[in-house]
Amino acid sequence: MADIHELSAVELRDALRSGEVSARDAAGHFLDRITAENPHLGAFITVTAEQALRDAAASDGIHARSTRDGTGLPLLHGMPVAFKDLTDVAGVITTHGSAALEHKPALLDGALAATLKSAGVISLGKTQVPEFGLTAYSENRIAPPSRNPHAPSRSSGGSSGGSAAAVAARLVPFAPGSDGGGSVRIPAAACGLVGLKPGRGLVPAGESTGDPAGLVVTGPLARSATDAALLLDALVPRPQGTQGTQGGSAPGYLELAAHEPRRLRIGVSLDSPWQTIFPFVPEPEALDALAAGVRLLEAAGHETSEAVIRYDNRYPDAFTTAWTAGVGSARIIPQREALLTPLTRTFRRRAQQRSPARLNESLGFLRQFQYDTIAQYAAWDLILMPALAQTPRPVGWFTGAAHGDGYWPAAEWAGDADGDYRKQCEYAPWSSMVNVCGLPAISIPVHWTGGAQGSGLPLGIQLIGPMGSEALLLQVAAQLGF
Repeated sequence: MADIHELSAVELRDALRSGEVSARDAAGHFLDRITAENPHLGAFITVTAEQALRDAAASDGIHARSTRDGTGLPLLHGMPVAFKDLTDVAGVITTHGSAALEHKPALLDGALAATLKSAGVISLGKTQVPEFGLTAYSENRIAPPSRNPHAPSRSSGGSSGGSAAAVAARLVPFAPGSDGGGSVRIPAAACGLVGLKPGRGLVPAGESTGDPAGLVVTGPLARSATDAALLLDALVPRPQGTQGTQGGSAPGYLELAAHEPRRLRIGVSLDSPWQTIFPFVPEPEALDALAAGVRLLEAAGHETSEAVIRYDNRYPDAFTTAWTAGVGSARIIPQREALLTPLTRTFRRRAQQRSPARLNESLGFLRQFQYDTIAQYAAWDLILMPALAQTPRPVGWFTGAAHGDGYWPAAEWAGDADGDYRKQCEYAPWSSMVNVCGLPAISIPVHWTGGAQGSGLPLGIQLIGPMGSEALLLQVAAQLGF
């Protein structure tokens, strides 16, 4: 048998269910890898080794009873995962990536942790995030920055950057991320992973505050489309009486991902709703990734053609207003506000100065933007664009901070919040509008700057589908060999 971390998530799932690998062995193996690799990656903020081994031993007890009594096992029995440090896990501190908050252990599991624990996962800890999940890089003032396993001087993206780094470095087989403006797809593209943002409403959101536009959804980060499909099966509620990927009348995403997609009409676009306020030129490597995606799709039998999409130029202001509303209402005592990063502090102040009427006006505009944009996308089965406009950025590039082995104190942040934000929008100009539209989208790592998979820096494409097309997007990714 290959080393446990070399197995795909589906293969590890099968080995755990058959008893070929015990949950305790799997957890211990990945914890050893975290101990060895995390010091130079910064993927994890907190490692809960003792609790993980206790939970794994309990999982092995469940397996023994199942073998003896013939009872079933949960879908993800014994599978190690990590939760980004915006998610409450009972008994573990949730930092939200902020030095301005008191760091107390969560009393209860949040909705995501509760869902996946009920599916049988073993949590190994909490992964690095930007403060309150606001940025396209995972750097903060409380822990070392999350680095890209393919080039540690580069960022792993954000806000699910720690989770993406952990999956890409094989510290966990897959991981859930959350995506409110690209936070699954951006780190997936930066780290050479498949990252799926489900459509709005597919995965239960649980209690959500500070997201008045309904932008944030949970989705899988994985090394393949089939692994992503397996995790999505655990995230999406199953109709009562069905058995999901183990059988039953309603096929799960893992089953559906194995089917060949129909021949598709795919619109190719470089248009972005940010280009009027932040004119940008995609790097040649991003265009190379797009060309590689077109070649793969056409070789698979799909038809591609240019798609000219016209976006309302009022979008940037309206999106920023909705995106930052939550940080304005975050409970932070005045004496600790100076501990916020410059970007968070600036956007918090602006959010607090806006009137409720201004926020409502922005939300109304975004609803109309959603209708108008979806109507344009409907001329094609899928819309294709680069996942990112630039290669993964150096650690500290967005903030102007020095970057070494550790995290940086307040004095080392440059403090240019607007410059930071502009860089992010130019880096990832094709992601946030998908959240506004509530559509599913997938990032697929089709290109590497070194010419071969795993060589150089990864670059991906993004495919956007209509509502309910998660299975189709996974099918296309699998068809392309990912």
